Amino acid sequence: MRSARRLVPPVVFACLLLAGCKSTSLGTSTPSGSGSPGAGAPGKAGSAPALAKGAGPQRHYTVQQQPAPGSCHYRYEHGEPLEDPKCTPGAVSPAVTQANLKSTICRKGGYTSGVRPSAYVTGKEKKLNAVSYGFSGKMSEAEYDHLISLQLGGDPNDERNLWVEPADPGHKDSQGVNNRKDPVETKLHTAVCAGRITLAAAQQAIVTDWTTALSRLGLR
Repeated sequence: MRSARRLVPPVVFACLLLAGCKSTSLGTSTPSGSGSPGAGAPGKAGSAPALAKGAGPQRHYTVQQQPAPGSCHYRYEHGEPLEDPKCTPGAVSPAVTQANLKSTICRKGGYTSGVRPSAYVTGKEKKLNAVSYGFSGKMSEAEYDHLISLQLGGDPNDERNLWVEPADPGHKDSQGVNNRKDPVETKLHTAVCAGRITLAAAQQAIVTDWTTALSRLGLR
């Protein structure tokens, strides 16, 4: 009786062997998503370190200790003054979150006026901070600025969130405080309250570089 087994022709065997090798190769290939990650989608917080949290709004503010004299140094981008990230890394208020925007920074009637420290406190802090930064210009022409503004949930009186911001390039004396950072903050606030970007994304963009914050988030 003839055996039921049939020999596999050499050509077929070679094809099967090659197919098996190809299958194994595909099984160990690099996933398509394992390449270098691209930039995050506009309006979403990336993988940057979490921002520091301050004490939040207080009934009675006290003058905060400032960095050592001359220890802070301004940076400049396109002629615009930027803070020293070692001295002024920014700090957020724990009272403002993505979940309570409507009852805090986005509520009608104003949020910032109710949490802003008095001029008595900030006036003393401004003089001390000017020494920290070695600022020698006219104090009336410089703004004691919240790096993360109050309308973006910045902490009201944390020393890490306040700095003496010099006047913009081309600023004329006796014009008072008039910084280009302010309208950037307003546009970010509008976008946050409209749901176009997240609160965290706006805060991180302003800390990274306020001069590029709008373009980084696709708001220009």
